[in-house]
Amino acid sequence: MPFACHVHTLLTLTFSLTYYLEAKKLRLLEELEDTWLPYLTPRDDEFYHQWQLKYPKLILREAGSVPDELHKDVQDAFLALHKHGCLFRDVVRIQGKDILTPVSRILIGNPGCTYKYLNTRLFTIPWPVKGSNAKYSEAEIAAACQSLLKLNEYMQIETIQGLEELVAREKNNIDEVPVCIGPDFPRVGLGYDGPDEVELRSRAAYNVTLVNFMDPQKISYLKEEPYFGMGKMAVSWHHDENLVDRSSVAVYSYSCEGPDDEESDDDPQFEGRDPDTWHVGFKISWDIETPGLAIPLHQGDCYFMLDDLNATHQHCVLAGLPPRFSSTHRVAECSMGTLDYILQRCQLALQNIRDVADNGDVSLKSLEPIVLKQGEDIHNEVEFEWLRQFWFQGNRYTKFTDWWCQPMTQLEEMWQKMEGVTNVVLREVKREGLPMEQRNEILSAILALLTARQNLRREWHARCQSRIARSLPADQKPECRPYWEKDDPSMPLPFDLTDIVSELRSLLLEAKP
Repeated sequence: MPFACHVHTLLTLTFSLTYYLEAKKLRLLEELEDTWLPYLTPRDDEFYHQWQLKYPKLILREAGSVPDELHKDVQDAFLALHKHGCLFRDVVRIQGKDILTPVSRILIGNPGCTYKYLNTRLFTIPWPVKGSNAKYSEAEIAAACQSLLKLNEYMQIETIQGLEELVAREKNNIDEVPVCIGPDFPRVGLGYDGPDEVELRSRAAYNVTLVNFMDPQKISYLKEEPYFGMGKMAVSWHHDENLVDRSSVAVYSYSCEGPDDEESDDDPQFEGRDPDTWHVGFKISWDIETPGLAIPLHQGDCYFMLDDLNATHQHCVLAGLPPRFSSTHRVAECSMGTLDYILQRCQLALQNIRDVADNGDVSLKSLEPIVLKQGEDIHNEVEFEWLRQFWFQGNRYTKFTDWWCQPMTQLEEMWQKMEGVTNVVLREVKREGLPMEQRNEILSAILALLTARQNLRREWHARCQSRIARSLPADQKPECRPYWEKDDPSMPLPFDLTDIVSELRSLLLEAKP
């Protein structure tokens, strides 16, 4: 699907889904009125029974089951990333508004991978997989990436074991396996025959980890959990997005309290969950009958969301008192999200260039509308899904490594050639003597893409000037890039395409009978 169509469809679906979910959420809150839905903690007699019955694809590995050496390496990695200022609050886009996340994050993973959440594309700091040539700014950062790769390998092994146990339970006791699906979902499981080993491994082939940090004492406002009365939320109810279908998610949690600071799960002084302890909350999506779970998380605990749990259930993170790190390992859906992918797309667009003159002017091989549309579509994709996403995050990535510097320079050079292609197409479409039918076909192919380009440039420029953007530290301030003034001799077209789009619309109207 062309990028423009993909974006239009995605925006339409996102708007429709957001509207639908918001309406559904409001109806649910109205139905609840002033009452809370029930939820369970380990102090409740029914807790483990409900977990086994309704949440069997959720697994907790307590810290004691994780090797001590791995604990030390991972916790040292967290502290090193924090020490070097490598965790950042993101400016994300929700329902047309920019919001600064309370959680600070960084993405670490396979070289060239990206992960998109809440309309924000994060770029991996590469961990040192075989064949990687990544150079790091500090030895401690290099060691941190190595430790998180080691953790990733451990999480993969544990996930595969959990999936194998799940398959065995279904095979051996199929009629007694609980159904953990909400009323709006059909009954789906791992299947009577179960997936083969290759498929199991693919569901645990974690290619990135999103490292998170939050100190609740330094956040002025945290939302209250709205359905169960679970208290302050660090992360609201959600499904993790942009993951491979039915892939698992694995999380390592590290809250910065000492052993003496942890409350006992059996402490009778609390009704509900202990507000001083971090918890992860789970609920079946849109189910108001099944009790939710609030699972306490202590230093080094790991939990695993297996198979389709992330799709059928929602989870939230409930804040405790101490600062907390987590490493959340995912199988990111990268079919349109790797450096190799976008480089291939750019090369495809530039195949239509025949020659480039000394003054930068280009000549094209084809003026076929389908070819021109493809080129302008890729032009938009590299500009808005890659260049502007990257520079909107300031210079944060240089704190780790220069890995992305050369690729971004290369992408910008390719994008600039595409500006030259657009200029040639515009000259051609306005050329006297061009047959009316051909002009009409070209205009119909490119006008929507240029209109989208103008609208998105205006939006990104405004985002870079927003109050939130201006409040960020200097090395994190968004940069509106690419950007150029109207009389820049190096650029064939203006940044602001308003007049050009208006002229093209007039030409299209003239071309219509």
